[in-house]
Amino acid sequence: MRVLVTGGAGYVGAHASVALQQAGHEVVVLDNLSRGCRATLDGIAAISGQQPLFVQGDLRDGALLRRLLREQAIEAVLHFAALKDVSESCQQPLHYYDNNVGGTLSLLQAMMSEGVTRIVFSSSAAVYGHATAVPTPESAPFLATHPYGHSKQVCEQMLLDAAVTGGLQAAVLRYFNPVGAHPSAMIGDMAAASNLLPQIARVAAGLQPYLQVHGQDYPTPDGTGVRDYVHVLDIADAHVQALLQLVRCAGSFTLNLGRGAGLSVLQLVTAFERASGRAVPLRFVPRRAGDVAISCADPANAEVLLGWRAMLGPQRMCEDAWRWQQHRPVRVVN
Repeated sequence: MRVLVTGGAGYVGAHASVALQQAGHEVVVLDNLSRGCRATLDGIAAISGQQPLFVQGDLRDGALLRRLLREQAIEAVLHFAALKDVSESCQQPLHYYDNNVGGTLSLLQAMMSEGVTRIVFSSSAAVYGHATAVPTPESAPFLATHPYGHSKQVCEQMLLDAAVTGGLQAAVLRYFNPVGAHPSAMIGDMAAASNLLPQIARVAAGLQPYLQVHGQDYPTPDGTGVRDYVHVLDIADAHVQALLQLVRCAGSFTLNLGRGAGLSVLQLVTAFERASGRAVPLRFVPRRAGDVAISCADPANAEVLLGWRAMLGPQRMCEDAWRWQQHRPVRVVN
């Protein structure tokens, strides 16, 4: 199948591109390189043995999208292109709505225009916010606490509405906290290290003097926030399985992707120190706006529908993240 991967030069999109090519699909990457990196495309090629076709462009360019879908005979879309920094979304909410919601709307309009009916959408556990149940099932209400989460919520609603009225088949994958990197260290997260595990890795590498731990008074066993971390390779595999499910069966579906078990900040730090053999000094600072105490998936439906389970645990996540930190290239201007 010929698949368009939006945001394919970014973190999760790159790993999904590798998984697609290894499964025998042809990949076309669309990325505006605002957060992705050209070097990532070389990493994809080195791992899979096949250079994906790359088009630099923005999702909000409807004419470009329609031409790309038509000329490349695209049969399905994996949609990763989005801004995802929670703190940044609180500071620039309209920018996030313009990029995430506007880009998704433009993509759906182009798909409908060109008769492309299958899409796998990169959503987030952020739509649950302060979840009413932990572990959290897909039926939990939307309680997002920041513009990033709200933008994903709006995109999900657009997909569902288009599926009802426009013949679209949509797989919405709400993943919790993707971490790690490809074991080759040829691709990983090239964006600014705003998430926890990249920050831990930077401290272990001596690039930062200490790790800022935001909050130590949460209602958790050690007072720090708890998250469901899942290896990016597992996330990538789930996207391939979701695409196959869209081909096998009519209709749309929404699934959580996680391990179903949470780790606190301090537990993740301990696991990383064990994997890297390096100490990670800490400094506690106040909570961040929009953060929740506990976020953990109920991934049972993904196993039932896709036969998918997260297979790689915290030790492997930390080992691969540390290897990537040691070998990652310096991010250059695109």
